[in-house]
Amino acid sequence: MNIPGLLKCAGTVVALAVVSACGSGLQQAQDGAPVAPSAARLDATYVGRTLFVRGRPVTAARLNPLPRFTQLVPDKLKSKNYEYIFNDYGTYAGIFDYPKSTAMIGQIYGAGGQGCTNALYGYGKKIFWNPGRSNDLIDEYKVPHKLFRTLPLDYTFTSSCAMDGSGDLAVGVLLGNDYGPGGQVVIFKNASGTGTVYNTPLAREYFDGYDPNGNLFADGFASSYSFALVELPKGSSKFVTVKTSNSPEFPGSVQWDGTYLTVFDQDTSETYQYTVSGTTATLKNTIQFSGADDCAQTWIVPGLLYCADAGNEDGEVFKYPAGGSPVATFTGDFVLPLGVTAAKK
Repeated sequence: MNIPGLLKCAGTVVALAVVSACGSGLQQAQDGAPVAPSAARLDATYVGRTLFVRGRPVTAARLNPLPRFTQLVPDKLKSKNYEYIFNDYGTYAGIFDYPKSTAMIGQIYGAGGQGCTNALYGYGKKIFWNPGRSNDLIDEYKVPHKLFRTLPLDYTFTSSCAMDGSGDLAVGVLLGNDYGPGGQVVIFKNASGTGTVYNTPLAREYFDGYDPNGNLFADGFASSYSFALVELPKGSSKFVTVKTSNSPEFPGSVQWDGTYLTVFDQDTSETYQYTVSGTTATLKNTIQFSGADDCAQTWIVPGLLYCADAGNEDGEVFKYPAGGSPVATFTGDFVLPLGVTAAKK
């Protein structure tokens, strides 16, 4: 694993305290959207290969030991297309309007973790979801930042979310309540109700995504902390393990890109493009992203890939499927970036 400094020990428990004091209190953006306080204390430990920050498991592979903060005076939100970088759970999401600019133009206080929209890839339409604002809830927002409604969950430590073409919403469980067994996926039919719980072969569920046929894929760690990819075929009630023809090192985003099922590897900063037949995923292409340290979640739009970089403490924009070095870097406030998605009014 490529874990810098004190965090370079995946099989044991490693402690790290990172302190930054940059002010506190809740500010208000010019348009009324709340701006999160910029003070944070990031106390991190590893349990096996799972990173815990302030006692909560997170889906990043590693943590930059020196998070940075900048003061922000948000502009009014006038764009039609927005990108969202979700920071640590329960902190805030930064709002961007790339390619108009790379500067943060607003924040959503309380959001955090990962995000998803009502699109398999590209810009979602009018809404986006976030399972990390508070425990036991997944939140739906109207673009650009209005909290619209919430759905209840029986699990505290959620991880991912994904929506299929029919409007069903899948929410992943990183770790069970009271740090018990995790790996479940809760599916809300038509994004409503209380959801149906599906057990998976995973001990830790990190990311999930649908393909255009309604099959749901998720990755994470098996009980031995080895990478695993699983699938819930459309119409089935049981997840099955999908064998990959290569060996990803650390779970990353699972997303359809218009042609292939893709899995991002947080350790190698690569996207693997697969074709899937039965329970076998065959690697077709590998795309390398230079300069990324730990894309905790990525989101693909036509021609681009957005990265929430927990290692570099920023958000990055890459060409897709070309890969290579970033073509842009988002600027603003970041506290352990964990998720990214994109949506339009």
